[in-house]
Amino acid sequence: MERLRPRTIAGYAIGSVGTGGFGTLPGLMLLYYLTDALAVPAAVAGLVVTGAKVWDVVIDPFIGYGSDRDLARTGSRRRFMTVGACTIPVFFALTFAVPGGASTVAASIWVLVAFLLAATAFSLFQVPYIALPAEIAPTYDERTRLISWRVATLAFAILLFGAGGPVLRGETSSLSGYLTLGVVAGLVIGAGMLVASRVAPRGARAAGPTASLPPGAQAAAPHAATSATSAFRIAVSEAVATLRRSQPFRVLLTAFFLQALATGLMLAAANYVATYVLESDLAVSLLFAALIAPALLVMPLWNRLARRVGKERSFVLASSLFAVATLCMVPLAWAPGAWVYLPTALAGVGYAGMQALPLAMLPDVIAHDARTVPSTVPGASDRGGAFSGVWTAGETTGMAFGAGLLSLVQWVTGYQSSSAGFTPEQSAAAVDGIALSFSLVPAVLVALSLLALVRYRLRRGDIDVPTEESAAHERP
Repeated sequence: MERLRPRTIAGYAIGSVGTGGFGTLPGLMLLYYLTDALAVPAAVAGLVVTGAKVWDVVIDPFIGYGSDRDLARTGSRRRFMTVGACTIPVFFALTFAVPGGASTVAASIWVLVAFLLAATAFSLFQVPYIALPAEIAPTYDERTRLISWRVATLAFAILLFGAGGPVLRGETSSLSGYLTLGVVAGLVIGAGMLVASRVAPRGARAAGPTASLPPGAQAAAPHAATSATSAFRIAVSEAVATLRRSQPFRVLLTAFFLQALATGLMLAAANYVATYVLESDLAVSLLFAALIAPALLVMPLWNRLARRVGKERSFVLASSLFAVATLCMVPLAWAPGAWVYLPTALAGVGYAGMQALPLAMLPDVIAHDARTVPSTVPGASDRGGAFSGVWTAGETTGMAFGAGLLSLVQWVTGYQSSSAGFTPEQSAAAVDGIALSFSLVPAVLVALSLLALVRYRLRRGDIDVPTEESAAHERP
């Protein structure tokens, strides 16, 4: 059996230093930066964070289409990944570079525009990055191995940025501290992405410049003047076709979206829990350490379990464990204390599986779709970018809605925004809302994701052994 080279696995995994940093720091810091450093009202801050991230819903399918098109023309997805890696440090630093004395309106617009540009740069890298495993890993188990190392690196990156970010920013939440955070973190994020872009294979497609494009795109390919509107229409059409065609993809995406919503909510709430519930600036770093350290330790165990009982069953188990652990945190609302680190560690064990397993299942879905769908179906061949574009849009939207949901809870419960260096007294309702946003609501969301997961149909035999039955199995 063909096995991946360690160099390929390591190079691909390093990309998660970038994706982990961009996924963690804005979710952890941005809403808090707006409400507690720039005095932006919680409802407006939520709109800023959510609006910039929901932009991914628009651009990710387009980038997926463009990445597939670039692969067909050049034989590699490397160009999109490199552009994203080189531009994200600038835009990420600008996000946290609002000038002192700016009005709340000016500050909101500044953050919105800068973060929108940073999200665009991130998507240029992330969409083709997610599509790579189906192209570089030959089998069901090798994809699990590749993704396991990637997610282990992702967990390390989340710990590094989640625990180290508040330290880098400083305890005073000063604007200069946020600027330092943006510059340093942006450079590290871009460096990780740039290394991973070198892993994208060259000459992956030798069938001609338009071999894998749908008929409409093939006709337009010779004409450089093809309009952006037409390209976008084709991209959206492919994204919709992908969702209609693949029942396993719809199920997996639904579950992952709900879980991204849950983790995005917890991530956004962590700073507030540390400040207003546990009343300790150090607590946010301790919460991340409690969550991620167990994840790093158990990652190989989820890999072994997936080999033994299947990825889909292991994913259900990991999700169930996470839901139970977050439910155990509900007493935090009326009995805050250090005991919360124990269920947080248990949630970390489940979180490791929730990250590794669906990402290992996605390339299986892509490979299965490419093999089982008749070649006469438009866009059914070599459409990894279409899948990854929709996937990235779903993940980032879920994370953004998590922050938006927290800001909605804050608005309803009367949370008071403030400027840097000042911590206002919050009402009991506001503090309870923060605590429940970190515990009960994520538990409910992950429980709902389990209802979707029970409908996931693919098994190992559908991936590695082509059969007529597997093709029938796929069709809705």
